[in-house]
Parts: sequence; C-alpha cells; structure tokens
Amino acid sequence: MVSDRDYYCGLDATIDVIAGKWKALILWELDGGTRRFGALRRGVSGISEKMLIQQLRELEADGLVHREAYPEIPPRVEYSLTELGASLNAALLPLCEWGERNMDGIRATRSRQSA
Repeated sequence: MVSDRDYYCGLDATIDVIAGKWKALILWELDGGTRRFGALRRGVSGISEKMLIQQLRELEADGLVHREAYPEIPPRVEYSLTELGASLNAALLPLCEWGERNMDGIRATRSRQSA
C-alpha cells in the first residue's frame, strides 16, 4: 500500500510493504515467473478473488508487481515481479528458510498453547 508516513527504520518500511497474510505469498508465487490471475489464485491457496485483486493492486502501486493487460477477447492479464519485487523476494528467502527449519517446532508450540 502506498504510504506517505515516516519510517522508524528499514524493517518498518519493509513490513509496511508486505503487511498482511497474502502479499509475501503472492510475491513468492510470482518468483516462478509471469502468472495469469487464475494461476495466481490457484497458487496462493486460500485467498479469495476479492482479496487477490486488492493485494495485487497494492503491490502494483508499491512498484513490486507489474500488470500487463492484453487487448484480446477474452481479455488476458498477466502479473510479474518488477526488479524491486524480485529484490524483495531475495530478502524474503532467509525468512522462508527459517520457517522451513522451524515449522515443526512452531506447530508443536502452538498446539500445546491451544490445548
């Protein structure tokens, strides 16, 4: 989401750009290359059409995603990462790796807390 607020630090700016459950997952899905809307929706399990549209618009406004609309019938729209979006994905990679290493422990801890 485009923001005119002052940031406390770089992490604050980064979190502002990827805030919410879906944006990082959309960026991650686009890391595999250009995707059409339907492929994105299938690739980001659990996201609604309305939420995907909203999140893509915000990512596009922030300069992370490029939207290409083709004047065809039926209309075709493709989404891809910009250079900025690709650089953010590179920064997210260590977080993904951390999550992979610790996923079982996180699940176990949360399972014990909810019991």
